Amino acid sequence: MKLRPRPAILLLLGATGLGASVWGFSPEYGSAGGRQPVLNGTQLEARDSKQGREFYFTRAMYSGYGRRYASWSVDFPKADVQFLFGVRRLTNIDAYEFENPVRLDDPTLRRFPFLYALEVGRMALSPAEIQGLRSYLLAGGFLVIDDFWDMDQWQNFEYEISQVLPEYRIVDIPMDHPLLSAFYEIDEILQVPNRSLAAAGGRTWECWTRCDPVLRGIFDEHNRLMVVINWNTDLGDAWEWVEQPWYPWKYSNFAYKLGVNMIVYGMSH
Repeated sequence: MKLRPRPAILLLLGATGLGASVWGFSPEYGSAGGRQPVLNGTQLEARDSKQGREFYFTRAMYSGYGRRYASWSVDFPKADVQFLFGVRRLTNIDAYEFENPVRLDDPTLRRFPFLYALEVGRMALSPAEIQGLRSYLLAGGFLVIDDFWDMDQWQNFEYEISQVLPEYRIVDIPMDHPLLSAFYEIDEILQVPNRSLAAAGGRTWECWTRCDPVLRGIFDEHNRLMVVINWNTDLGDAWEWVEQPWYPWKYSNFAYKLGVNMIVYGMSH
């Protein structure tokens, strides 16, 4: 994949119609006690017809609990579509323009080597989802985690991912790791606030007390980075609200840079 770096800029996106979904979904309760995502037949046919693009920003549809709506769908689809618009503007990656949600137990998941999951503090994977995600990651898939906060949500995610990859540890990703220079040079990890905190202009954390952003990962025995974990930060909201003048430029700029780096790194390693 040949890339031409371009300056990271604040993308002034027209909001009208940009976040319109070409998908629909409904929750069902699965064997894990969580809300399971479901796509209908027409949507499955639409997804299966997508072929021939270099990159698909694929969102993990997973079972969860504790909300009247599915946690996997937070910021969906607007964050995905606007981020893809930025990816196409900032790079020459041949990216599919729209959202691409896929269930973890869907056998077609392996068609998409980049996978994004957020709000994992409310994740509750079924046995089929655990096996599907494990198979995906061990086969070379790359998972990005975003938008979960504080110790209670960390502990839930840590438990869930330990069911998927029990033999591997979660470790800090050092600032000199190639992930942080894959396309843009990143020398500081910013805490990206949600839209409400950004608009208020005060604190940036959603924790009960002040917390710092953390970048961690899971590596296999060959030192391949399989999972990138963005904890105590919300990249998705920076993608979703980039066109709004009240959302601070420095957070959108950082979120796009790190997002592009994760794509480039994930697709080239």
